[in-house]
Amino acid sequence: MELLVALGSITLINLILSGDNAVVIALASRNLPLEQRKKAVLWGSAGAVILRILLTLVAALLLQIPYVQFLGGLALVYIAINLLADEHREVSCAGASSFWEAIKVIIFADLIMSLDNVLAIAGVANGHLGLLIFGLALSVPLVVFGSQLLMSLMDRYPILIYLGSAILAWTAAKMMLADAVLGIWLQPYALLLEIGVTLLVLAVGYLRKKRVKSGSNEESHGA
Repeated sequence: MELLVALGSITLINLILSGDNAVVIALASRNLPLEQRKKAVLWGSAGAVILRILLTLVAALLLQIPYVQFLGGLALVYIAINLLADEHREVSCAGASSFWEAIKVIIFADLIMSLDNVLAIAGVANGHLGLLIFGLALSVPLVVFGSQLLMSLMDRYPILIYLGSAILAWTAAKMMLADAVLGIWLQPYALLLEIGVTLLVLAVGYLRKKRVKSGSNEESHGA
């Protein structure tokens, strides 16, 4: 049962956090001829996937170091709040003028924008190699082919964002508890920490989302 929950969590995290990466790939290759565009997406995505695999494996190893897992949990709390508050990433990318330039843009943009995805997958997998491989394998088709699907799903079902943020928050708490040093002190309060961090993320994210929305409404009225 725990394995199924982890698989479901990784799937949803990938679904939500891979959307902007897919959009960047589409934007970077949009100025190329159709035939080159398809090749740029495939080759650029292949390079990005290799770097993402290496980055995830490094993250999984680093999370075994004392204190790093706790800090990773705090980073994931920040990511979860920003995801819910609509303050995650500004997707902007100039269209590349050549095939190799498009590949370079795709690889480096994906590398920079994959840090939250990598940290989340490494956290949920918690050293389980099979879960790591599943998470990485699932992220590939989502990034390469899923931009429109991902965006439309999140627009149509906003509850996915809340659910994704809650999973990230719960994962963050579990990462803190799994820390080799600090986790020992936190274990007696494990359930309290997991519930508390999740509720905190949802509350702060919701309030920030509300504040951003009201600020936008004031600007539109002022204009």
